[in-house]
Amino acid sequence: MLLKNHLIEVFKQASLENNCLLKENVVLKWVHRFGIDSLTDLLIHSSLQKENQREEENQEQISLIDEVHKENQGQIKLELSKTFENIEETKWESNGLKTTSNNETPSKNKNSNKINQFTEIPKLPLPYIKNLRKWINKDKKAS
Repeated sequence: MLLKNHLIEVFKQASLENNCLLKENVVLKWVHRFGIDSLTDLLIHSSLQKENQREEENQEQISLIDEVHKENQGQIKLELSKTFENIEETKWESNGLKTTSNNETPSKNKNSNKINQFTEIPKLPLPYIKNLRKWINKDKKAS
C-alpha cells in the first residue's frame, strides 16, 4: 500500500472517530512528505469517502424505512379487512333484524286492533244545540 493511500485511510478513520490528534498527525506527515500544495488531495479524498459513507447509510436507512412501510401496509390491510368483515356482519345482522321485525309487525297490528276493539268506549250522541244547556245542567246535577 502506498503511503498516500495509507494516510488517506487513517485520516478517514480519524474523521469518523472524531480523533483530532490523529487527524493532526496525518496532516503534518502529509505536508512534510508531499508538500502543502498537495494537502487538498488528502482533504478531497477524505470528503469523498465521507460522502460515500453517508450515501450508504442513507441507503440503509431508506431500505429500513421501506421494510417498515411494507410491514405497516400489511397491518393496515389486515385492519381494513377486519373492519370490512365487521361491517358485513353488522349488515347481515341488521338485515336479519329487519326481516324479523317485518314478520312481527302484522301480528302486533292484529293484536293492537283487537285491544282497540275492546277498549273503545261507545260514544254518546250529542244533543241538539238547542237542548245542549239543559243536557249539560242535567249531567252536573247527577255528579
